[in-house]
Amino acid sequence: VYLAKDTKLERHVAVKILNERFSREGSNLERFVKEAKAASSLNHPNILVIHEIGLSDEANYIVSEYIEGKTLREILSATSLKLPEILDIAVQIANALAAAHNANIVHRDIKPENIIVRPDGFVKILDFGLAKLIDQKGIGFRASVGEQNETAKGMILGTVNYMSPEQAKGESIDARTDIFSFGVLLYEMIGGKTPFAGDSISETFANLINAQPPPLTRFSNDIPAELLRIVFKTLRKKKDERYQKMEELLGDLKDTLGNLAFGERLERSNSLNSGKAASVGNE
Repeated sequence: VYLAKDTKLERHVAVKILNERFSREGSNLERFVKEAKAASSLNHPNILVIHEIGLSDEANYIVSEYIEGKTLREILSATSLKLPEILDIAVQIANALAAAHNANIVHRDIKPENIIVRPDGFVKILDFGLAKLIDQKGIGFRASVGEQNETAKGMILGTVNYMSPEQAKGESIDARTDIFSFGVLLYEMIGGKTPFAGDSISETFANLINAQPPPLTRFSNDIPAELLRIVFKTLRKKKDERYQKMEELLGDLKDTLGNLAFGERLERSNSLNSGKAASVGNE
């Protein structure tokens, strides 16, 4: 990915170029094109804006908006986020994923490296390179076939620590795989580590499929009970037991953030009133 200048509109842009040796593989080029099409079809402030795609014998590239900021991975590696910051980031990510799912697009690779946080706290989701178009049927979503380019059965794509159990097993996936990956990300922001990481890839796969996540109370006793419930509902092994829609999860996150803000205001108010009472008593 290169930083470039759009000389016509006088703005900085990011140019993502598919490496020549990878572009020889049809599947790589196909995913590259799908990333551009998937991201460009989504008009949402928390999703990277695609300006242009170019395919030629010389180079295959995507031109997108340039975002100043740090990846969530860089932020988590440098500091521990406070709970209001975690919830604010989580709400923005969930908002973007809800928009993607409503457009019948599953990201399939939600992880800290694909999240950028601007200096003003605004969040952007990157890299729809593994995105899959889906058909909406019934309560959830089912992977479509034919022209929708369904992943070959048994083929595993994504980043191991953030995969859903069905993704790790190479099964067909739907929008609820993003909900699980989002839960892993939320767990990591709170606890400082992913819930299923093992000492090897095979151990991580086994944990994803069989192990339960360690209680978040192991890392902190100050986590609201409602947030604990939200995290572990996103991490259910059976997708029918998770949140079924991102909007439902988003609503619970907003309620938790609102309750946290209300509690902080109430605490400040009580502290201020206690100070005034003490001052009056000393007069």
